[in-house]
Amino acid sequence: MTITRRHILGSAAALSSVPILRARAASPPTISVGVLTDLSGTYRDNTGPTSIACAQQAIAEIAAHSPGFTVAFRSADHQNKPDVASSIARQWFDEGVDAIIDVPTSSVALAVSQIAREKDKIMLNASAAAMEITADQCSPNTIVWCFDTYEKAHSTGGALMKQGKTSWVFVTADYVFGHSLAEQTADVVRKGGGQVKGDIRYPFPETTDFSGFLQQAAASGAQVLGLANAGLDTVNCIKQADEFGLNKTMTIAPLIMFLQDVHSVGLKTAQGLITSEPFYWNMNDRTRAFTKRVLPRIGTNNYPSQAHAAAYAITLHYLKTVHAMGAANAKKSGRATVARMKGLPTEDDAFGKGGIRADGRGEFPSYLLQVKTPAESTGEWDLYKVMATTPASEVLHPLLDKCKFPVSSA
Repeated sequence: MTITRRHILGSAAALSSVPILRARAASPPTISVGVLTDLSGTYRDNTGPTSIACAQQAIAEIAAHSPGFTVAFRSADHQNKPDVASSIARQWFDEGVDAIIDVPTSSVALAVSQIAREKDKIMLNASAAAMEITADQCSPNTIVWCFDTYEKAHSTGGALMKQGKTSWVFVTADYVFGHSLAEQTADVVRKGGGQVKGDIRYPFPETTDFSGFLQQAAASGAQVLGLANAGLDTVNCIKQADEFGLNKTMTIAPLIMFLQDVHSVGLKTAQGLITSEPFYWNMNDRTRAFTKRVLPRIGTNNYPSQAHAAAYAITLHYLKTVHAMGAANAKKSGRATVARMKGLPTEDDAFGKGGIRADGRGEFPSYLLQVKTPAESTGEWDLYKVMATTPASEVLHPLLDKCKFPVSSA
């Protein structure tokens, strides 16, 4: 057969109408996470933008090891309002978010925890401190990484009781976190043979002038003023107590204090204060290495606190678990993924080695810290010295039978 120009053109025309099939690589699955935090209120410096940066650091470190999945990230401000947080959480979960991270303010965390349980998603709590989150209102879909009111009460409160500071009065933020912190510490005081002379509650979050509450505390005659609050409330209380000279007649005990609080108050006023934290950036080579890695994301205007480090570590452990399970399996059930997180040992530069109990409570030691004097400090953020280490077994609340959720090793 003679092939003519007409045959060639006709064949070309026919081929042009045939679809071209190309091999297309399957897209890797996507894990979606969101940091729900305080970007505008009393806990902004202790959580907020720096918690976002720390979670993003964990994501970047996982991505560097080509885990076989991608991570979609978002963040939002819950304004310390449970109704606002609940609305955001429901929307995020309905849009495919797998895990919500950070969640400061205990009333907010409790609300989000229940929504995660309802929708079989995950809440990774890095900064809300009420013991109830892994006790009376525990959930198989929730993890609390490293601190709560029980830990603070038994470490800080217990240390002061051993020093003979046995009569106490509390100034308390009037919501679940403040109540829990004051009640847990009061229990430590009473069991140690001490006396609680009052619990003065103030409206949260709208209070900025604490003068009246502090004067009531001074009039109680107690040896110790326990501050059952956090963030800017703690800072304002310490500063105003100093202005009124209360620190000359009472021991001021901030029951939960963050690195940023000390920095804001200043060493001249804060020196000598005792607190407890499960993380301090300048504790050892590993904590310093973590801090060095994350500082470019944060900026030198802030150093990581216990809550910021928790946002990093809890995100890292979650993503390691996703890698171990396979992203497709991890997305099927938040409850199953949390059970696997409990079955895997934890390890990172911020907290070292640890684990997660059946109720979702992280198992890490607590460090008793004293604020340095100006002469002892070697730099702007060198604020603490370690006084003692309390093992996890002594600062974790009793495990309730109803909170013995499944733990999976496979």
